[in-house]
Amino acid sequence: MAAPMLFRGLPLLRFRPAARLLGLPRVTFCSAAPSEPTQPEEKLSSADNNTTTLLTVKEPPKYHRWADPDYRKWKDKEDEILRDIEPILFLAKEILHSRRYMDGERLTADDERAVVEKLLAYHPHSEDKIGCGLDAIMVDRHPQFGHSRCLFVVRTDGGWIDFSYQKCLRAYIRDKYPSHAERFIREHFSRGSG
Repeated sequence: MAAPMLFRGLPLLRFRPAARLLGLPRVTFCSAAPSEPTQPEEKLSSADNNTTTLLTVKEPPKYHRWADPDYRKWKDKEDEILRDIEPILFLAKEILHSRRYMDGERLTADDERAVVEKLLAYHPHSEDKIGCGLDAIMVDRHPQFGHSRCLFVVRTDGGWIDFSYQKCLRAYIRDKYPSHAERFIREHFSRGSG
């Protein structure tokens, strides 16, 4: 078989380990039967220059998080919370970030009912948001932050006010999962979202 065009006429270079080139003795790092009985490793003091710790077969790395029953309980509860809020979270994101609704458009009756029952009802200031009465829920650009879309309560008097679906979800989680809420919120909600 002919060598590729680029390498024709050049000698084939072989890889030679640095230990051989420097005349160092050959060391086998892995073998079935050790040639010498293994001695317990000495602990290195902080004064030693060599602070590298080698892992041995006798001391495998410890991944205590997976074996910790509290960590497993947390992961199970985290999965439960995610399954619980996923449908309404998906709906809120679809309403805000898809082309399903144009700016200033009111939600359909089904979407409005879901948003009111599963989000707005849990907002910490829902009574203030609704005010004199709820006429509709709409999607529009935020008046101060024009790049972001949000949900608005349209009141019966014609006024409208924005509300954060994330605040609603955080309040719901705090109410339903009080012992796990703060950790879940810290890990799953972005920082500047209140």
